[in-house]
Amino acid sequence: MLTSFFERYLAELDRYMRMVVALQPNQPTDMGIMLHYALGWVDQSGKPYGIPTGKRIRPVLLLLSAEAAGGNWQAALPAAAAVELLHNFSLIHDDMQDDSPLRHNRPTLWKVWGEANAINIGDALFTMAYDSLQRLSTTGISAETLIQIWRIFNRTMLELTRGQHLDMRFEHQPIVTTNEYVSMITGKSAALLSACAEMGALIACGDPQIAQHYADFGLNIGIAFQIHDDILGIWGDPSVTGKSAATDILARKKSLPVLYGLTHNEKLVDIYQREKFGQADVDEAINELNAVDAQEFTRHSEESYYNTALSALEAANPQGEPSEWLMQLVNSLFVRNY
Repeated sequence: MLTSFFERYLAELDRYMRMVVALQPNQPTDMGIMLHYALGWVDQSGKPYGIPTGKRIRPVLLLLSAEAAGGNWQAALPAAAAVELLHNFSLIHDDMQDDSPLRHNRPTLWKVWGEANAINIGDALFTMAYDSLQRLSTTGISAETLIQIWRIFNRTMLELTRGQHLDMRFEHQPIVTTNEYVSMITGKSAALLSACAEMGALIACGDPQIAQHYADFGLNIGIAFQIHDDILGIWGDPSVTGKSAATDILARKKSLPVLYGLTHNEKLVDIYQREKFGQADVDEAINELNAVDAQEFTRHSEESYYNTALSALEAANPQGEPSEWLMQLVNSLFVRNY
């Protein structure tokens, strides 16, 4: 069922995104390859992929929210394409800032074509996102609703940059509180999910109060999902997650369970300050995290945000089969692999 409702949207979403990209004038051939590569449509030589990379969760959430709020999901396609273009813009810049060589198991854009080209392609996707969003004006929604959607989109872009700034700052900040961490992931991860749900509902019904319930739902699901990922990064099953156990510890990442552990276990602080850090140190760090029940604390935090999200969704009163699909989407994100 989950696959079937994704398929319901993805072909039309892909068609719309390709149309937005193709309408941009005077693209040199190599620039077109870079744009299509960034969106997961081609490889480095320009050869098409069978299936685009990336899960497209954000635009699907927007389209699902529009349909669950009683609207025509096809009218929300310009906004869905806009958030996916914006998301991919942010990934290009994040990969450079984080010095990441891989994305979706292939070289990142900057590793293939250099930072200057990557910045330029990111800027192009950013502009295309706004070009796609303005096409909502042709779908019949009111001018008032359109202005609200523009405000949400602009606010979310600023939240993304705020979250990314905090993420980079925390790499060098000796002490990071759990509240500061939640603030960071709110901007970097949850804000866009919140915007997707809110914009989808606004396009459907034009009711800001109902849309706010959807926004609260998306925000809390986004925070819960990042916390869930933090747990998997330390205690996840490698056979399921596809990466080595405790990769976050080896990278000395300041995730929520680690931050909790650092404030409750002085020995863990000493371990994290070691100049050399290998597998034996990882194992020792996990033992110290377990000693202060860091996983249990993090699981309780995840469940709290998850339950808050479900309460917000209930208040939104989604209708029909799309309401069931929303819950299936949420549950698919929280499969326990630890």
